[in-house]
Order: sequence, then C-alpha cells, then structure tokens
Amino acid sequence: MKKKSVRNILLILVPVAFFSSCVSSKQFNDLKDSFGKLQEERGILKAENEALSVKNNELQFSMDMLGKKIEQLQQDSIRLSEDLATLQEKYSTLNKNYRDLKKAQDELVQGNVKETRRLLRELQRTQEDLQTKEDSLRKLEKSLISQRANLEKLQLALNERNQRLLELERIVNTQDSILTALKKRVSDALLGFEGEGLSVTRKNGKVYVSLQEKLLFQTGSYSVDPRGKEALKKLARVLEKNPDINITIEGHTDNVPYISNGGPIQDNWDLSVKRATSIVRILLDGTTINPRRLTAAGRGEFFPVDPADTPEARRKNRRTEIILTPNLDELFDIIDKQ
Repeated sequence: MKKKSVRNILLILVPVAFFSSCVSSKQFNDLKDSFGKLQEERGILKAENEALSVKNNELQFSMDMLGKKIEQLQQDSIRLSEDLATLQEKYSTLNKNYRDLKKAQDELVQGNVKETRRLLRELQRTQEDLQTKEDSLRKLEKSLISQRANLEKLQLALNERNQRLLELERIVNTQDSILTALKKRVSDALLGFEGEGLSVTRKNGKVYVSLQEKLLFQTGSYSVDPRGKEALKKLARVLEKNPDINITIEGHTDNVPYISNGGPIQDNWDLSVKRATSIVRILLDGTTINPRRLTAAGRGEFFPVDPADTPEARRKNRRTEIILTPNLDELFDIIDKQ
C-alpha cells in the first residue's frame, strides 16, 4: 500500500485507537519476535536475490576471462604461423645449399680426395641440420594444430555461455513483462474495490492482492460476504486467462485469541486456514482454473504487516493475501545448467 494511503487510513482510524484497549507486554513482545522473524525471512530472500546477482556477475566475469584467453590464443596462433613461415624459408635455403653442395661434390669426385671428404662431411652436417629443422617444423605444426583445436573448443564454450546468458536474460525480461501485465490486468479488474480494503502490489517477483477482513468476512467467520465474492469472481476471470500463474491464498488474523464455542474453529490457525480454503472454493467455482495451481495456507497472527499493538494495526493484520507467481521452471532449468 502506498504511503499516502496508509497515512489516510491512519488518520481515519486514530479515534478508534483512542477507545480501544491495549494488550499485555508479553503479547507485544511476541509480536516483536514475530516481526523479527519476518525481517529475517525478508533478509533471506534478499540474500537469495543477491546470490543470483553474484552468480550472474561470476558468469559475466568467466565470459570475460574466456574472451581474453581466446584473444591470447589467437595471438599465439599468429606468432606460430609466422615462425612456421620463417622455418619453411630456412628449409628452402637449406635445400638449395644441399643441391649446390651435391653438385660441387659430383664435380670434385675425380679431384682432390681430401677436399672431397671435407665436402662430404659438410654435406652430412647440412643434412643433419636439415633433419633437425624438419623435426622442429613438424613439432610446430602439431603445436599449431593443437592450439587451433583448443581455440575452437574455447570459442564453442564461450558461445554456449553467451547463449545461456541471453536465454536467461530473455526469460527474466519475459517474467518481468508478465508480472507488469498481470498487475495491470488485476488492478483494472478490481478497480472498484480498492477503496474497500483491497490493494494490488508487486514485490519480490510476485503480485500481491491483499483483501482486508471488512471486504470478505464478518468477525470470527469464514463465510465470504457477497461484496467479497464479487471481487473474487472478477479476479478469477483474470486468473482463468493466465494459466501459467501459480496462486497462493494466505489467511492472516490479528493477535487477539479466538474464543472457541465448541464449533469447527479452535483458534486463529483454524480461522486463517478456513478463510483461505473458502476463497479457494470461490475461485474454482464455475471457472476453468486448474486446482493444481492453487495453494491454501493459514498464517494465523504470526505474519503481521503492522506489529504495533493498536486497533489500526490489528485491522490491517486481519487480511487475506492472494499471491500470484509466474511459473519459474524454465528459469531454474537455465540456472541449473550453469
């Protein structure tokens, strides 16, 4: 709820607070403990979100490192190619020298024996040097082939990571667009009820439809009032058209203990659960919504939106929240493959 709306509600309900009685210090401390647990849960969710951001940053860093390594390998490949060209040129020169020496040998065969032997020794050394150069050339060729193979593997790995990152970004953007469109459709459908204790908000990647007790139930009851049924039916028509949205209905009460008269309700837990299941039945009645999409939960008084020990806080805490969550299976599949 926006700050202005909260301020207006508080101004309206201040007189009620003046005439309401206060609860004990123990109950107030219990509320503070509950609020602390809620803050811890909020911190865990925030940490999970930060962990995803860190993981995304790590992926980006890995991609940058792969890019640098590929660039280095490309530079090495160029250098090896230049070395190969140099060796081939030397090889050609040695071959020419060999032919020249062979020719000289043939010419001197009949001449000075000593000179002939010297030339033969020189020819042998030249041949040995040539063989050494050839071996070195083959090693360089093998190294070049290996470097190129590694370069191709690294390029393939980089392309795959880029593809997964682009797919992840596409899914996140799609989910964001879905949430934006869903919130608008829900807000438009329930436009006439926002002044009657209904609000539509978006947080933590979900859309929250919060309905105060006065719109849905009489005090201590889990039978939905006609006006509340009208709002739920309008919401159901939107949910029918969005089959990929999961729906959680959470019932919440204030911290005032429920006094059982021997009926089906024993305490605030019972009341919050029965209110949630009552809303589930209304959403399913006469609609094509798949029951597998719905979850009913009772939170009792343990997740207040306002921990203050005042009538206004208790009124805000007596609510039902319908939480709409896009299907994130595709997103989790991409993350698991990283």
